[in-house]
Amino acid sequence: MSKNPLTLIMETNKFNGTNYNVWLRNLRIVLDFENQGYVLDKLLPTALPEGFSPEERITFEKWLEDNRKVRSIILALMTNDI
Repeated sequence: MSKNPLTLIMETNKFNGTNYNVWLRNLRIVLDFENQGYVLDKLLPTALPEGFSPEERITFEKWLEDNRKVRSIILALMTNDI
């Protein structure tokens, strides 16, 4: 995640168990800014289809990378006692 003013929103509004709606709204703002918001809404592809194209491979690998980043961001943006 690049350092931008939107990340300050998340750093000061970590999920603490009582602020889910605000936290989720802010998370979506940050992920959309990073062009990774789609990961929250689309299912993880289980595998590449047989006879996949180079474009499908690129899309699949990008989804896996973005998913890993989003999972890390979500975990980092929770208080330690969650």
